[in-house]
Parts: sequence; C-alpha cells; structure tokens
Amino acid sequence: MSILLIGCNKAPEVVILQGKTMGTTYSVKYIDDAQIKQRSKDVHEKIELLLRDVNNKMSTYIATSELSMFNQSTRTEAPIEISNDLGIVLQESIRLNAITEGALDVTVGPIVNLWGFGPEKRKTNESMDDKVQKVKQWIGIDKMKLYHINNKYLLQKTIPQLYIDLSSIAKGFGVDKVAQYVESIGAKNYLVEIGGEVRTKGKKLDGKAWQIAIEKPTFDGSRAISQIVSLKDMAMATSGNYRNYFEENGERFSHEIDPKTGYPIKHRLASITVITDSAMTADGLATGLYVLGEEKALEVAEKYNLRVYLIVKTDNGFEARMSSAFEKLINDK
Repeated sequence: MSILLIGCNKAPEVVILQGKTMGTTYSVKYIDDAQIKQRSKDVHEKIELLLRDVNNKMSTYIATSELSMFNQSTRTEAPIEISNDLGIVLQESIRLNAITEGALDVTVGPIVNLWGFGPEKRKTNESMDDKVQKVKQWIGIDKMKLYHINNKYLLQKTIPQLYIDLSSIAKGFGVDKVAQYVESIGAKNYLVEIGGEVRTKGKKLDGKAWQIAIEKPTFDGSRAISQIVSLKDMAMATSGNYRNYFEENGERFSHEIDPKTGYPIKHRLASITVITDSAMTADGLATGLYVLGEEKALEVAEKYNLRVYLIVKTDNGFEARMSSAFEKLINDK
C-alpha cells in the first residue's frame, strides 16, 4: 500500500492511492481541491474497507465469503437472503447473459475449476471429455433463481451442484463502488482502476481528458499500445487470452470457457475492449463478447449500439476492428 501526493499545497493536487485487491492491484487518482475535506489517509483506509467488503461477498478464493458459503450449500428447497451488493451483481449478470446470448454465464464456475483456472488446480492426468459432459449438466443461468422482493434480494439453487463464479464481473463492480465513494467525498475529477478495469470522471489536472491505452496483445510478454482512448465519465474493460492460459501436448488453452461447449475457446479474437457507463457492465460484456468471437461479438455490438474494440489474430499478425459506436467515440474529440 502506498500514498503519493503530487502538486503544491495552495493549488489543486493529484492524490494517488494504490494497493492490492482481488488477486491484482488497484490505483485511484483524484484531484484534491478546496471542496474535499477528507485526508487522503482516511480516503485510502475507506477504499481498502470497501474492496475488502466486495471480496468478502464475492470471492470464490475466500472460503468464508458470502458467495463461497452459498456455493458450498446444497440446499435447494427455499431461497436465502443475500446482500444488496451480491444481488445487484447477479441481476446484472442475468441481464448480460441475455445480451451475450448465453456467453456470459456466471454458473460456469465448475468447468472453470475443472480446467484449472479457478481455486482448484487442474489434475492433468485425468480424461476431460467425460468430466466436461458431466459438469456441463450443472451449468446454466436458469439453474439459479434470483428474486427482488421488498428491497431485498433472495437467491435459490435449483440443483445442489450450482456454483457461481463472479470473476468476470466482480472487479468491475469494485471499480464502481470505489468510484461512487470517491465521488461522494466531493471529487469531480478521478480515475479508478482495478486490474485494468477503469472508470473515470472529469479531467486530469492539466484540463485534458484521461488517456487510457488499449494494449496490443503479444505472446512474448512485451508491452505495446494498439489504441489510445480519451475516457471521460465512462468505464472501460478488456478481456483476452494472451496472458492467462496453459499449454498441454503442444496446444494452447484459453482461460475463457465457452459455457455451451464446456471447453476453452479457440477462435482468433485476441482481446476485446468495451466502453460503457458502468465498469461492472463493461467487465461482464468484455467477457461475454470475447467468448462469442469476433464476428458474433461485432454483430451483438451493432445490435445494442455497444462501444467495442477488437484485436484479431491473423496470419500476418494482429488486426484491429471496432464497432460503429466505438468509432464514433474516438472520432468525436
């Protein structure tokens, strides 16, 4: 955890707060002017508490988290009350499942674990086909029932094996939570980032828009930029397979699982970036659209007027493609 102040005492200054959360890092930048009364130390402590709370509700790596306790339960006879935060994320997951035609499915966790991308490490000496077919029977957004009654969320399993994994959307929710808090203390200009998922408001200290780079995928660990985006009052998330994968018998397996097949995706889409108003929505859409592949993802993006930027692997390297809404965004400067 670190705190860095940049600027002078009499003028507005940039506060930078950093730390670790959800198996990655976070960074919060906001312009401190006369309107903000809280000390940066107190702001940092509050952000740490907020992120710890999100983890304690939605992590599958914390055995005592609210989500883990639900996953461990085999009760199907009646719904149980869950926190408002967990309910909001599940509700958005269901909505995005429909938009992405089932590609974003938060019940895919058992197969994610089967392939070794979840809390349980994969056993490579076991045959996968039979296991995938068995576990696929436990997958499906229809196997969980979410109710919103009298301002309370209730969640129910329809099968004992139902297991929910929110790794595709929880980081984005965390970004939104922190952004809402930073805004509540009076910050009109800020940038919140967790593991590459970003949300901004206002402008930088120099009066220019926040500049966010979309990374160009490489398979050798090097870093390169594909596109710079001026992000004002928006959120952005990227999904791709060029970092999280494993190789077995000469074949590369992506960490993104297609819920329809139960197998890691194998299409040529290297990464996809989505820009929306909410980091939670951008995070979930990036995962779902990535699973769909480049052609279907663009089709869905055009249907719903989504700002989407794709990087496709070709025989000659990488090629960038974008939706009409994304193109309009970068041209309207």
